[in-house]
Amino acid sequence: MNKLLVTVSPHIKSGRTVRSLMLDVVIALLPACAAAVVIFGPRALLVLLTCVVFSVLGEAATRKILKRPSSIGDFSAVITGILLALNLPVAIPLWMAALGSLVAIVIVKQLFGGIGQNFVNPAIAGRIVLMVSFPAAMTTWAKPFFYLAEGANALSPSVHAISSATPLAALAEGAELPQLLEMFLGIRSGSMGETCALALLIGFVYLLIRKVISPVIPLCFVGTTVLLTALAGFSPFYELLSGGLLLGAIFMATDYTTSPLTTKGKVIFGVGCGFITAVIRLFASLPEGVSYSILLMNILVPHIETLTTPRPFGEKEARAK
Repeated sequence: MNKLLVTVSPHIKSGRTVRSLMLDVVIALLPACAAAVVIFGPRALLVLLTCVVFSVLGEAATRKILKRPSSIGDFSAVITGILLALNLPVAIPLWMAALGSLVAIVIVKQLFGGIGQNFVNPAIAGRIVLMVSFPAAMTTWAKPFFYLAEGANALSPSVHAISSATPLAALAEGAELPQLLEMFLGIRSGSMGETCALALLIGFVYLLIRKVISPVIPLCFVGTTVLLTALAGFSPFYELLSGGLLLGAIFMATDYTTSPLTTKGKVIFGVGCGFITAVIRLFASLPEGVSYSILLMNILVPHIETLTTPRPFGEKEARAK
């Protein structure tokens, strides 16, 4: 006799695990990490290692203190460390990088229950805490090791560790901007992981091929920001390649825990991030607004989910009765 088995969802299962998904994200971030080391020198590697080590140690210690199973094997703490490092200037004191990592992991992630429970992206929260606490250190930008010599095809060495304005600051001040090729290759001032668009796009393509993320949020985020700033009279190419727009849209706005699940919700989320970023870039005293826009939209995700989640068939009729 055949039995009718009733089980809870999910009914369709995949061979993908949290560990495999997180490992794919780590692989996608490797081009940006390599570009940071090449562009800004060996100190970039020190910042990366500091953030990753303190993120992993912070998670391991917190899980043990709270008597929860170890979760460092899922690579989520490694991703938080890498993303935070890529959002920092290369000259930041290492103790500040370590502090930001502990804030991101211990306070924002683990004290809310661990992976899948945090309501905002831990790396973004860590960066904003550092930005508010140490604004001078977080806005001291170093020139890259190399620049494109005028009229030459090869890279030429430059003087390192000299503070210079980022392209967004130069746009706001009307100062001279780097060449678009320099912007694309990352040969400019800025946070370690935001400068090289080529490396970020390689990671984006990898994530799409591996079906780790959907292109909806990055395209809506970037498209809205570029469109609104272009309507205000700014160069769409410089707005696209400046600041942390690509880094935030590809790797942080697409975080599973802090972004909507439905396609309609992803569109609303991406457009909202782009709108807030454009408003901050155009009207606020800060030249950049990617981190703040993602953080604000993270907070709105539960409401976006409520508005865009399809209702079960017959629910309206049952409520009416």
